Amino acid sequence: MIPLPLRLISVAEFQAKPEPTGEFGWELHAGEIVPVTRPKNRHLWLQVRLMALLGEQAPSGSFVSMEMPFCAYPEYDMRVADVGYISRERWAQTDPDGNLQGAPDITIEILSPSNTAREMREKCVLCLTHGSKQFWIVDEKNRRVHINYDDKSSQSFAPGDEIPMDLLSPGKILAVSRIFEA
Repeated sequence: MIPLPLRLISVAEFQAKPEPTGEFGWELHAGEIVPVTRPKNRHLWLQVRLMALLGEQAPSGSFVSMEMPFCAYPEYDMRVADVGYISRERWAQTDPDGNLQGAPDITIEILSPSNTAREMREKCVLCLTHGSKQFWIVDEKNRRVHINYDDKSSQSFAPGDEIPMDLLSPGKILAVSRIFEA
């Protein structure tokens, strides 16, 4: 028997659904509602920390936020970045009553026990294909930051290393140790 095609859920239909309560939230992946675990306290602490560190260097008029919603595909996709940065130019073009179209210029994901390597690869490709210039994976357990760039290169940073922050402010750096300090 041939399976019937699934009915795709649009962003508008997704947004009209009531917010779930409990351990899981939802994202919309290519028209399908997918449960996602809600962040625990340590994860939230890292989100706030990264948001503050990027905010220190972000130019006036740009935007940095945690739990940043974005639509990689306009009609059938709504995801959330743990932390996102949007340039002044893109932020000025964003509909104040809508959601970011495309992925944030910098998309940051903090590894959680529920994340799989496949899930991170897929989200990285999705984001870099739809607007991100950098996709960060923050691994608190190993105290490392892995960055994939839109030119298909990548780099890993450990404590003692400095991340170039030229996308926000040319010549600025972020010491990896600042991300993980308590």
